[in-house]
Amino acid sequence: MKKYCTLFLLAGVTALAVAQNNKLAQTGLKFLNVATDPRAVAMGEAVTSVEGTSSALFFNPAGLARLHSSAHAEFGSTQWIADIKQIYGSVAIATPNNDYGVFGITFQSVDYGAIPRTVFADNADGYMDMGTFSPAALSLGIGYARSLSDKFSVGGRVAYNMQDLGEGFNTIDANRNPIATKNRVEVLSFDFGMFYKTGFKSLNFAMSVKNFSKEVKYQREGFQLPLMFRIGVSVNAMDFISEEQTADPFLVSVDANNARDYPETVNLGGEYVFMKTFSLRAGYMFGYDEHNFTAGIGVQQTIEGFGVGLDYAYTPYGIFGTVNRFAIQMYF
Repeated sequence: MKKYCTLFLLAGVTALAVAQNNKLAQTGLKFLNVATDPRAVAMGEAVTSVEGTSSALFFNPAGLARLHSSAHAEFGSTQWIADIKQIYGSVAIATPNNDYGVFGITFQSVDYGAIPRTVFADNADGYMDMGTFSPAALSLGIGYARSLSDKFSVGGRVAYNMQDLGEGFNTIDANRNPIATKNRVEVLSFDFGMFYKTGFKSLNFAMSVKNFSKEVKYQREGFQLPLMFRIGVSVNAMDFISEEQTADPFLVSVDANNARDYPETVNLGGEYVFMKTFSLRAGYMFGYDEHNFTAGIGVQQTIEGFGVGLDYAYTPYGIFGTVNRFAIQMYF
């Protein structure tokens, strides 16, 4: 297993070394970096080494390998800053006895709302009103994960990503008709990860690389996707507090992040689950400008093998106000 870990670490370091040779803070399709799952956000996004649900595909595909149920689905929304709205979903299905791994699909969609559009013109106002336009973004992914042993798992996801900023009217012709140019990009991205159960109590170690792709451009200037390399560890703190196997779990996790477009950050998160039903979560994200503290709650119930869960995350976002996230889970 050490060989697999070493190979993955070298791949991740190589990817980030390439990224560091590019221009910092100049990436596109940034909606791919907006976290989706309320549980993950409430835990400070420190979930690289947290496994078991379909939402792992957004953070570390290898966390899908040991799905906690035969099938899991999650759908949610994010009330992002500037009245931007996101919806997302993930579905995962395990093969019989997990002999052939776990398959999953994901989607993200962004609604930027209606934005006024103008064009320079030779008139008293200096511009012409062109009505409004509505940018859009979409990501569709398919992933797979498998346990290679009782300790080591790997996974990956490939996603089709599109962002359409609408037609741009830079100027007008001699007849005062606007000249339009399209501003749309499409690109495939690749995520991959590994997950390692150390065997020391419940301590887990994991790594992932997200948004690896070629360079894209709208018109002239090319840009990269927001490549991210994560290393994380997690453990059930109750292993060190109580010897009872039935004790309510208190998960503690830490992630170190190296991104293409901003300096290194560290995320810390915790989740306490009471009677397998109510969850209290909190996190802190070090190295960010406008947000750091996160919190959230969750409730889940299983009846005759079918489970339903509701999750909420709260994020104070400085001058941008509060970001709220909601999601529903279903599993059996």
